[in-house]
Amino acid sequence: MRIKALIATTVLVALIPLAASAGEVENRVHNEQGRINQGVHNGSMTYGEYHRTENRLDRIQAQRNHDLRTDDGHLTAGQHAQLNHEENNLSSRIYFDKHNQAQQ
Repeated sequence: MRIKALIATTVLVALIPLAASAGEVENRVHNEQGRINQGVHNGSMTYGEYHRTENRLDRIQAQRNHDLRTDDGHLTAGQHAQLNHEENNLSSRIYFDKHNQAQQ
């Protein structure tokens, strides 16, 4: 009986990071949204840059929502890695757009 409890606990602990990863993606999306809004507000991003980055952010969010729906509210390791890769690229793009010479 004790072994079954240990196995059940181990399985539960192993699944917690997958559920947390969905929240991590959402937190990053929220953070990137703030960076985009700040760039528009302070004039370091043009409206064209704003719309392009917003569209990319929307696609990432839509992919996250699709992945969560298809896998009972969880992200697989591959899905999490893909979303993380896309968010890293978007973050780099936001940095570039905010620091290039284009002004509103």
